[in-house]
Amino acid sequence: MGTHNYNLTEQFEFTGKAKTLSIIAIVVGIAAIGYGFSAEALHERTFANLLLMAYYFACVCMSGAFFLAVQFVAQAGWSASILRVPQAMAKVLPIAVVILIVVMGLGLYTHNLYHHWHADGLTDPSSPNYDKLIDGKSAFLNVPFFMARQVIFLGVYSIFALLLAKLSNNEDLHGGLNSYRKSFKYSCIFLVIYGFTTPIFAFDTVMSLEAHWFSTMFGWYNFAAMWVSSLATIAIIIILLRKSGYMSWVNNSHLHNLGQFIFGFSIFWTYVWFAQFLLIYYANMPEETVYFYIRFEHYEFWFYLNLILNFLAPVLLLMDRDNKRQENTLLAVSIVVLIGHWVDYYQMIMPGTVAEHHAFGFIEIGIALGFVGLFTFTVLSSLSKKPLIAKNHPFLQESLNHHL
Repeated sequence: MGTHNYNLTEQFEFTGKAKTLSIIAIVVGIAAIGYGFSAEALHERTFANLLLMAYYFACVCMSGAFFLAVQFVAQAGWSASILRVPQAMAKVLPIAVVILIVVMGLGLYTHNLYHHWHADGLTDPSSPNYDKLIDGKSAFLNVPFFMARQVIFLGVYSIFALLLAKLSNNEDLHGGLNSYRKSFKYSCIFLVIYGFTTPIFAFDTVMSLEAHWFSTMFGWYNFAAMWVSSLATIAIIIILLRKSGYMSWVNNSHLHNLGQFIFGFSIFWTYVWFAQFLLIYYANMPEETVYFYIRFEHYEFWFYLNLILNFLAPVLLLMDRDNKRQENTLLAVSIVVLIGHWVDYYQMIMPGTVAEHHAFGFIEIGIALGFVGLFTFTVLSSLSKKPLIAKNHPFLQESLNHHL
């Protein structure tokens, strides 16, 4: 392979239009939240949208740490030159965690979220509101245990995310293989913990919004959604950095790999989604089919839009090899996938909060923009603090000469 003279000390400067637009988006988000809380009738809808975006924010950052861990455990060489982007996402995870926990805590306190299992009298046999099914689940679905699980799981994810980022920085300073070996070891531990706990995290945060319903596949359905969303986010950041003159070492083969991941895991997401749907449809058990009944009755547009954006679009547009290697095509598909999984979370969360009284307006758009602005501001601020390449990564030369 030919030799290249890349600037391995290149650093991103977070200034100008990107910074201004992110701050404007945050202000729009704050205005939308303020508008939502200005009228009592809008409180539940506002909380539902806050949960949607706080969950989305946390999931994308969690999966940034997961991406790092997978690369270390696989001892992948192709990705060595792009790891600073998922590292920046991982370093922002504690902020996302605090926001998500605050939203859930306030939602429980005000009874605007999780009222299917957190309401007066549901577990009291003498109450007219007594619910035998909820009472049977009360050992698991009670506020102290629920919040403790959230704090422990999200806290552990944050610790590993920061640890992997710190080890990469140490590698920059001291070189050698010590930091890489530690990254490998901690990544192995993290992946085991992450694999066992993310389904429970999804059960708690989203599935318990409709506590009468259950699906053992729901955790993997959510895992697929958060993973492909994170891959799309990584692709968008890298492509926009390239267009701005940074990361010249990223070539079409790196984009191809990211495109393959997005293509493959979009199919995996569809497989899990369809398997869950098919089993429930085939069993025709009322306690399970109620989940899809409300979505067919009141969310039919969102239901089918979800499949179009998250399955048809990435599969048809990324099936061709050349499309995976083209910046503009991969950028467009990644944006479609991110919007698609907003739709995915929308039709997961809204029926269990606002039921058939859902809407799409300034609150939904404004809160989504606010979180996009917050994500952009925090991640790009983090990215600007270190060089854009891990110069002492042992597989860096393999990545710089990556060719498919």
